[in-house]
Amino acid sequence: MRSMRQHRRLSQLDLALRAGTTQRHLSFMESGRSRPGRSMVVRLSESMELPLRERNELLLSAGYAPVYPQTPLDDPGLEHVRTALRHILTGHLPYPAIVVDARHELVLANDAFDLLTQGVAEHLLRPPVNVLRLSLHPEGLAPRIVNLEQWAQHILDRIPRDDLYEELSGYVPHAAPGPDHVGFAVPVRLRSARGELRLTTTITTFATALDVTVAELKLEAFLPADATTAALLAG
Repeated sequence: MRSMRQHRRLSQLDLALRAGTTQRHLSFMESGRSRPGRSMVVRLSESMELPLRERNELLLSAGYAPVYPQTPLDDPGLEHVRTALRHILTGHLPYPAIVVDARHELVLANDAFDLLTQGVAEHLLRPPVNVLRLSLHPEGLAPRIVNLEQWAQHILDRIPRDDLYEELSGYVPHAAPGPDHVGFAVPVRLRSARGELRLTTTITTFATALDVTVAELKLEAFLPADATTAALLAG
């Protein structure tokens, strides 16, 4: 609990006030001198705005069963989720869009995404496809990304410093953010069969999800950063 609190830069007093308890009680819980009740663990996890997976982990560490289910995405009970995602992906055409899970692995993609992956090595497109590796691997999109150093740094800044980070950071040199932006975001500039594409991205999630699998899904939609790109994708 302490590490989760500190990671979110919350003092004991801040968290205690949010969770409706006292700083002394929270200190006792963090030190193991007091065992929190199940409802208190839930309140603390909500007060820290923990992802559902971490809320389950906190409950388990306190000796309680997880509250939030983790349903396989192909389960019949999540058909409505899959249908909604397919509708969004189709509706975003002619622009590329994908859905990834917590491991950055490709779950779904629309037909326009094929334009981005042309020329990519076959082994990078075999499931499970890690889209970050696909972007930065020398046999992936990297040779066609005009602003590779800036785009790579943008990606690395978004992920934890784990094994994947070490792998990806080894593919490209470190680069400080440069002037290659569109005023509000870093675009990826990608050479394609139709010409150079300048794309920005938006991320959409199921904000009110109560299932770990659904909560961890991210829909990444690529948007044209200029009129030329919009015309190339429309054609």
